[in-house]
Amino acid sequence: QAQLVESGGGSVESGGSLRLSCTASGLTYSRGYCMGWFRQAPGKEREGVAALNRDGRTNYADSVQGRFTISQDPIKKTLYLQMNSLKPEDTAMYYCAADPDYGGGSWCLRQARKVVQKEDFAAWGQGTQVTISS
Repeated sequence: QAQLVESGGGSVESGGSLRLSCTASGLTYSRGYCMGWFRQAPGKEREGVAALNRDGRTNYADSVQGRFTISQDPIKKTLYLQMNSLKPEDTAMYYCAADPDYGGGSWCLRQARKVVQKEDFAAWGQGTQVTISS
């Protein structure tokens, strides 16, 4: 059974940086996964932040482009989200998610730029809170 565990959230001032980590286990699909970071603020829908497909291509929401970087360490089975120049509007619960990237096409990358539902991904982490003060 797939399991994702996020860490690295916290409270920082505007302009600061954080690095989120997501450690994965039980991901058994041999051709690779679509991995993504998503966030949900109180009263809002869960939205894409960044996505990484099985070929290593990435995509970002417009609101974080140039400030956030998604990456992975396959040996450590860990997904990262480096967040720089943080703004108060980045405050949210951040989740990582994984889904088998069957086609290796654009579906995965599109998830970074849309509202997502839980059923869109096979596995979700429990979330880590990020709070940015002005």
